[in-house]
Amino acid sequence: MKNKEEERYLVTSALPYANGYIHLGHCAGAYLPADIFVRFLRLNGIPTLWICGSDEHGVAITIAAEKEGVSPNEIIDKYHYANKDAFDKFGMSFDIFSRTSHPLHYETAREFFKDFLEKGFLVEREEEQFFDPVANMFLPDRYVEGVCPNCGYNQARGDQCDNCGAYYNQLDLISPKSLITGQKPIVKKTTHWFFRFDLFQDFMENYIESHSKQWKENVVQQSRSWLRQGMKERAITRDLTWGISIEGIEGINPEIAKGKVMYVWFEAVLGYISATKHLIQELKNKEGNIEFNWEDWWKNPKTHYIAFIGKDNIVFHTLLFPTLLYARNDGFILPENVPANEFLNLEGQKFSKSRNWTIDLKDFLQDFPEDSSVDALRYALGCNLPETKDSDFSWKDFQLRNNSELAAIFGNFVNRTVQFLIKNFESKIPKLPEKYKSLPEDWNELIKKLQDNNDAALKTFRTLNKNEIELAKGLVKSYKNATDNFMNFRFRDGISELMNLARFANKYFNDEEPWKTLKNEPEECSKTLFICSQLLYSFAILFSPIIPFSTKKLFTSLGKQPLTGEPNFGKSSINIWKDSLLFNLNEETKINNPGILFPNFEDKKIQEQIEKLGKSPEEIEKERKKNLITYEEFSKVQLKTAKILEASKVPKSKKLIKLIIDLGNEKRQIVAGIGEHYKPEELIGKTIVVVANLEPAKLMGIESNGMLLAASTEDGSKLTIVTTLTEIEPGSRVK
Repeated sequence: MKNKEEERYLVTSALPYANGYIHLGHCAGAYLPADIFVRFLRLNGIPTLWICGSDEHGVAITIAAEKEGVSPNEIIDKYHYANKDAFDKFGMSFDIFSRTSHPLHYETAREFFKDFLEKGFLVEREEEQFFDPVANMFLPDRYVEGVCPNCGYNQARGDQCDNCGAYYNQLDLISPKSLITGQKPIVKKTTHWFFRFDLFQDFMENYIESHSKQWKENVVQQSRSWLRQGMKERAITRDLTWGISIEGIEGINPEIAKGKVMYVWFEAVLGYISATKHLIQELKNKEGNIEFNWEDWWKNPKTHYIAFIGKDNIVFHTLLFPTLLYARNDGFILPENVPANEFLNLEGQKFSKSRNWTIDLKDFLQDFPEDSSVDALRYALGCNLPETKDSDFSWKDFQLRNNSELAAIFGNFVNRTVQFLIKNFESKIPKLPEKYKSLPEDWNELIKKLQDNNDAALKTFRTLNKNEIELAKGLVKSYKNATDNFMNFRFRDGISELMNLARFANKYFNDEEPWKTLKNEPEECSKTLFICSQLLYSFAILFSPIIPFSTKKLFTSLGKQPLTGEPNFGKSSINIWKDSLLFNLNEETKINNPGILFPNFEDKKIQEQIEKLGKSPEEIEKERKKNLITYEEFSKVQLKTAKILEASKVPKSKKLIKLIIDLGNEKRQIVAGIGEHYKPEELIGKTIVVVANLEPAKLMGIESNGMLLAASTEDGSKLTIVTTLTEIEPGSRVK
């Protein structure tokens, strides 16, 4: 990197815990989207680093070690190398996949801790904590279980309820028990160090609001929710034997520091920095001198830092980690975007290891080791990423995506073009007849003008017919949309646009009918296949972020060096993306047969995978039908239109609004919890839909005779009442 002022991208993905195997839900959350993005950036010639690694400390590791009867070191080695191998086979193009057990990470974490101690951002405080007298140890949050003080769930963890998501102090847990001995713990005092997050409330509010228009709604709303509660002091140490010790750090009483390690949430996020240092160290060992260091990425205003995570990690990457970077006051950049994904479900249910309702990546790779199958999985997941809401992976959809799209559209165009060249042009790109010698120049001019939105692009080109003009217009439109979607983290839409490119190409092939012109108009046939051959190279570039194993084969068949966006350790490179639609191959270039890129998946093989899951499809369908109601049951619900006549806030309530409605033959009073989304004055005159035969209920002492219909997001951040498109009399039946 010769120019340190050159724009560059630093991309991180959440560090997976080294206490289990990566499953497809993890892949769709923080890893595949990031891989698509960084491959796209590299193909655009943008200096890019993608940093990841294993998170190897904390109670989750010690619990896994105890279950398997081995040491924590054996656990982290087992899962680190297994997951790294699976990631490699899945095509994850990390510049480095490091680990938090690396000495550089220990050094970095202790350096941050010491700096915060010196600045007064750490407070030493004695607090009460659960202690197991039988095991003779303090109980970290995951070692204690009880009843949630918020929702009553009876298997809540010490600091968070998996049922309702509430966070709380472990001492608030009802009926606690130690997961080590099963005994009721006692309360005992211990000393810990707390980070003063409260000092950075104003800064973090400004930081979140400065990105509120660019970030995903779920990311902004969850961050705002935490800020509304106020950023509080948070413990960053724990009583454990496994972790980064704080013993020997200057300024801490040696006696009190014994047995204290850094809380994993604090030091794990610093793993992004230590992993970058690790990468620089490896590059120096391998290449000798390199032209940049880790600060050129983490302390450079020209760096765009993008953090890919799942929704369960949002506040750690939008509030806590940025606060640590800002508090360090040493030039660290903060995340420019945190494109968190929602959760991927499996066949309509949440992933669950205990119920065997999961697909571990390593198991998929064992059953589907072929490169084409790996790309099919990348494509199927990419088409269904949980970008704005939870999505679902099903084996049938995986089969359909492969057979009906990758094989029938993309693979079909590649195969029919190559086979036609093999059979009729001696496996070579046709030589253009004299009348079409200017075709490459005309095509390239047309493409560039279309990309520049130049109306003059539609002028008549002597060498291009109507089908070719329409082909160029369609290709450029989808190319521009795909590029825009990828830059804005809308990968599902971007992938859809790329598949449209293959659709346009197939349509062109069909419309030109080269099997007919081969005999009747051989010059036209040569031109058609010349254009189709060029598109093979175009598609090799453009599809590389999604299906890199298959495009590598395509590059090779064209006699070209595979350029699939592989890691190049932050170096600048040629932008081949921007010119991908131009003609880049010479006449009479030899074309080798890449074979069938995407064989069809047979029903039998897919059914075998379905039957491996915890429940059979029949049992799933049976459970689904339990929740179905009959038409007769539904007909008992009377839905009617009503006009809002009056609306007023319910005193002492933020949510409730009292409405007087006209049901045609009567007026009624109903109470609705829509006050956080609507003002009373903007409701008057609206025609809404209500449940008219609901039993009366009292809300804050006010009687409600009915219920209005409204739709809301799962987190309640958005809500809209159901209204009619056109005016209709109050009291009209909705059915």
